[in-house]
Order: sequence, then structure tokens, then C-alpha cells
Amino acid sequence: MKILVIGSGGREHAVIKSLSRSPKVTELHAAPGNGGIASLATCHAVNATDIDGVIALSKSLSVDLVFVTPDDPLVLGMVDALEIAGIRAFGPHKNAAILEGSKSFSKAFMARHNIPTADYKAFVGAEQADDAVAYIKAQNSYPAVIKYDGLALGKGVIIAENEGEAIDAIRSMLVDGKFSGGSSDSSVSKDKPSIVIEEYLDGVEVTVLAFTDGKVIVPMPASTDHKRAFDGDKGPNTGGMGVVTGVPYYTDAVATECMELIFLPTIKGMTSESRAFKGCLYFGLMLTKSGVKVIEYNCRFGDPEAQAVLPLLGNDCDLLEIVEAIIDERLGEISVKFADKKAACVVMASGGYPEKYQTGFTITGITECEQSGCEVFHAGTKLTGELVTSGGRVLAVTAVADELKSALDLAYAGIAKIKFENAHHRRDIGIKATLT
Repeated sequence: MKILVIGSGGREHAVIKSLSRSPKVTELHAAPGNGGIASLATCHAVNATDIDGVIALSKSLSVDLVFVTPDDPLVLGMVDALEIAGIRAFGPHKNAAILEGSKSFSKAFMARHNIPTADYKAFVGAEQADDAVAYIKAQNSYPAVIKYDGLALGKGVIIAENEGEAIDAIRSMLVDGKFSGGSSDSSVSKDKPSIVIEEYLDGVEVTVLAFTDGKVIVPMPASTDHKRAFDGDKGPNTGGMGVVTGVPYYTDAVATECMELIFLPTIKGMTSESRAFKGCLYFGLMLTKSGVKVIEYNCRFGDPEAQAVLPLLGNDCDLLEIVEAIIDERLGEISVKFADKKAACVVMASGGYPEKYQTGFTITGITECEQSGCEVFHAGTKLTGELVTSGGRVLAVTAVADELKSALDLAYAGIAKIKFENAHHRRDIGIKATLT
């Protein structure tokens, strides 16, 4: 089979590495790909959101399957467009990807189906900015969470510590147009910016990715992401600075609670609304004193969660087989197993990320890192005769071991072998999980 993977990050590199192990795969292509992906797949200069370009490329290559990985093309309806063009594709349809594309839709959906989440109120357009400010003042509860309704590259959530920060966030999103476009939920507004103001949830945050064909759901190992740029969970939010699996607080009892109160109701609810979700569904969860609650849904593999979870797929588990079973709605007929091990993934970023940073620096030591027992997933890299940095998050180094501490030690030892100018990484990934 010829497979085309859409995207250019570490998540896409992890998907391509997993697909490359399938005996069914004869050719791998990526659009646009990156410097590391180029060692496994032929990269094509087609933007991940260029739906017409992807369709034309798919036809010219005569691919058997397109794996649509990032959120933007999924929310835009790339899977729908590919299928209309007669091209087999993996990922949720546009009307299901709205779970991530619109915060106001997902919150209202959870309310309709009694799925536990934080209390909230939605506001649309600059004309409701004063109403939103009045609401936040009336609540007078901090921290407060202000979320931009649409996609915002992982930067659309502000946790305001006081009234001033909350008002600034409201006005920047609703009045100043900090993020372009409106909601992907047409019942809200495609032309006006909208926000959701949420109750702040206190507890332990956990992510669970799950395969689903709209009928059956298969959770992957739970993980904990580290969003803040600096040690001690300080600094601005990022796309993710590292992730660990095998988190001790996600017990069997918690997993059962999630399945009964969140996972199955989500799948059944989407199907009941003629929005059957087929693909990888991301559950962002908070384990609170009053039970598990949903923070957010994403309509695809997380990044860097994919770089930690996919390496745990069992040796006899073929990602392509899982993908095809999901498309054909026969996920319940196959066995999906993950190794009984722990994974640690640490991101190496450009100094200054997620704000201003420089690129174009030579990267060395990747071979030595991989020889030490780590997997290295490329994100912001490109080949210019040599491998150089080309983005904010540059590499993700993953190690797998029987115990989490051993995996972390191995990952950090691997990172020490990789060099590029102004490299930055957190040094406390997974510490809380090892101390619990």
C-alpha cells in the first residue's frame, strides 16, 4: 500500500515510524513532512491545509490511503473532501472534528449528554465583551479559564489569576481579534470571534488518546503532558514540552469511571447526533476530588502524546491494520495491545519558544542518541545539505523502560548527546509522577 501522511511535526514522524513497520506498506509519502520524516518517506511541498493540493497529490501518486493527522485540515473537512474525490482517508469527518474545532459546541454537547465538565458560559463577538467582563466580575473566582472558541495552535487558553488578567484576555480575544476567524460551529458564528469562560478545575491533569470507529472505543495508555515552557510549570503555555505514560494516579478504578461516564457517552452521543467519530479521539481530563471531568476534546493524536504512546504499540500490533479497521467500522474485530512498559518523551525546543526564537542552527548527536536506546522524533527540522532547526519545538526524545524513572533517565541521557545552538528543554518532565 502507498500511504500519504499529512503534517510536518513530531506527531507525524511518530505515525510514519509506526506505519513503516507494517508489512503492508510499500511506499510512504508526507505533505509537507520534515527533515527526519524524509528518511522514511518522500516529502512533498504541499501545505497541510491545502485540501485541493492534497487531493491532486494523492491522485498523482495513486495512494491507497491518506492519513490526515493535524487538527486544522480535519476541522476544515479534508477527510470529507478526499472521500468525495474517491480517496480512502483516515480521520474524523468535519462534523465530528467540531469537537475540537469549537469549544462552545463541545461544552454544549457535554451538557446535552451529561458528561462531567467544568461549568461555563459562552460569549460571541465584540458586542458581548462587556457582558463577558460583567460575568467574570460577578463570578469573582480565580483562577478563571478563558478559552478562544476555535483553533489557536494550542495557545487559545488563558488561565487568569486575577480580574485584570481575565479582562485583558476577554478583550484581546473578542475585541482585538488576537486569533483570526470565528467558530467552526455555524450555529455560533463563523465571522465573529467567540469565547468560553470556564470554572477552573483543580486536580491532576491526564490525557487519554483512544481509537474509535464510532461504535467501539479502545483507550491507549494514559499520559501526562507538561504545557508550560519552563521547569516548575512556569512560563507561557506551549504545544507541549514533554509527556510521560504510566501515571500512577490513573488507576483501574479511574479508568472504569472514565469509560462509563465519559468515553462511551461521548461516542454514543456523537453517533446519536449523526456525527459518528472515526479516528483518534483525545480526551483531556482533570482528576478532581469530585470525580473525573473533561477539560477538552481534540480530534486527533496529541503532540507530544503520540511520540510517547505509539512506541508502546505491541510488536504484533500493526497501526495500518488498526487504521483500516476504524475506517471500515470493524475495530471490535481486531486486537489492539500495548506493551506493559512506561514511556518518557522530552521535547527539545528553540531558545525563546513559544515566543521569539531563531532557526537555522545545525543539529548534531541524533545518531548517538538513538544508539543509546532512544527514539528521536523530528518536528522543527529541515535538510539543507545538513540537518538544521526550522521551528519552535525541534525534536522529541522518547525512551521506553519497565519503570518510569528508568525511562526518564534514559531520555535525559539521550538528550545530552544532541546539540544545537540555543537548545532548551525542561529538566523536570515526569518528576511528579515518579514521586506519587
